[in-house]
Parts: sequence; C-alpha cells; structure tokens
Amino acid sequence: MERFRQNVHWYALGALLAATVLIWYAVSWEDRSGLLTIAFLDVGQGDAIFIESPTGTQLMIDGGPGGVVLRELSKVMPFYDRSIDMLVVSNPDKDHMAGFLDVLRSFKVAAVVEPGTVGASSDYKALLVETEREKATHVIAQRGQRFGLGGGVYFEVLFPDRDVSGLDTNDGSIVGKLVYGNTAFLFPGDAPSAIEEYLAHIDKEHLDVDVLKVGHHGSKTSTSEALLGFASPAFAVISAGRDNRYGHPHAEVLDRLKQFEVETLGTYERGTIVMESDGETVRIR
Repeated sequence: MERFRQNVHWYALGALLAATVLIWYAVSWEDRSGLLTIAFLDVGQGDAIFIESPTGTQLMIDGGPGGVVLRELSKVMPFYDRSIDMLVVSNPDKDHMAGFLDVLRSFKVAAVVEPGTVGASSDYKALLVETEREKATHVIAQRGQRFGLGGGVYFEVLFPDRDVSGLDTNDGSIVGKLVYGNTAFLFPGDAPSAIEEYLAHIDKEHLDVDVLKVGHHGSKTSTSEALLGFASPAFAVISAGRDNRYGHPHAEVLDRLKQFEVETLGTYERGTIVMESDGETVRIR
C-alpha cells in the first residue's frame, strides 16, 4: 500500500509538471505582443501564406500543392491549435489550392473565399465538396470587401471587380491587400501584368505597400514596372520551388526588382520566410 501511495504521488507530480510545461508552451506561442505575423511557407512550386493577427485571428492565402502544407504549418502554429478562421483561394489552380484539401480535413475552418473562376481539376471540385462538408461559409470575392482580422488588421479585396467565372484562372486571380496600421502587404496571386496595370490605373496610391508577394512565382508575365512603380515595396517575396522546371523566377523579374531597389527574398533559397509588423515597421524574423 505504501509503494502504491508513492507511485500515485510521483504520477501526480509528473502530471502537474507536464501541465505546467504545456501552459508555459501555450503562453510562449500566444504572446503576440501586438504583432502581425506573415509566414510565406516553403511548399515548393506553389503559394501558401499563413497570417495571424495580433488578436490571434488566422488567415491563409493559398495552400500550395497537396501533401506539403501541413508540415510547414506545424512550424508556425502550436500543435494544439486545430482551427483556421479563413482560407483565401487566389485562384483554383492546383499549386494554389490542392493543399487546402489537407487543411480542411485537419482543421476547423470558418470561411473559404475564392474568386469565382472555375478550376478544371478534380482537386477544385473536391475543395467545394470539403467546404460544404465543413459547413464553412463560401464567399465569392468582390472588390471592396474588407475582412477584419482583429487588432486593426484587415484584408481588402482589390480584384476581381466583376464576374470572372468565364476568365482564365490567372486572369481572375484574387488580388488582395493586408493592412496593419501604417504597414501593408500586397498579394496578387497569379494575376498577369494586364491586371496589374489595370489596378495601377484605377488604384494608384492605394497600391503603396511595404511588402509585395511577387505574382505568379516570379514569372515574366507578372510584376510589371507599373505595379512596382506604384507599390514601391521595400521587400518582395517569391514563392517557387528550388530548380523548378518553369525557370521561376525569371531573370527579367529579378532585374526589374533590382532596378526598383527592392530587397528580394525567395522560398527556393531561404525556405519559409516569416515577417512581423507592429503597425509601424516590418521586419524579417
């Protein structure tokens, strides 16, 4: 009986210690100190961005190709967090949305936003099925929508400004701007230069940002001089696979970024890239 009491005593102490460690682990993850976190995930040849506001609201812009994103999310989310508030599908091509199937099956998701272009792949059809199964709110993006993320952070849709159901998936990409205080990030999906120039014409100063997520993985069809001139970013991030078969990023794009004196970072060189904003300045973590 005495040995039994001793064992119970040690088990209780062990459980208390484990609970204490878990609490401190949770506190360390949850201490955001008023910071907005943006993680450009290394998902190979694709796009996936994880965003967490100072109040803990979480948004993902794209999920990359299948079979990769959960591994990268585990590096930027605590293991006990099993919900993500909103998924934004910039376009329904597999390299942007196939990974969202894994996310929808592994996390509780409140809303899915997409441009309304029709993806031909079976993955896109599966995404619609999983969104319905999850009972997530299904939203078709429209220019002027603002999604508040808490703490003064919001994501604003700049494009589409029309019905894009009949457009090519790249042409109909969601172009969005993330704003926190005096800092801003631009996410153009795979929008080609024609759409960039259109937005430069109708938005002008509204395009001014600190960070540009380079369009279409650094393809020469995007990141026009018109966009760079009005956006005037301090940083640019290119999400592309190392030694990918498309040759992304193209030399023309890198030359334009250099011409505009933009510090350029690539997931193909650095892996996942994490930035933080306190509402006044952006820093690379």
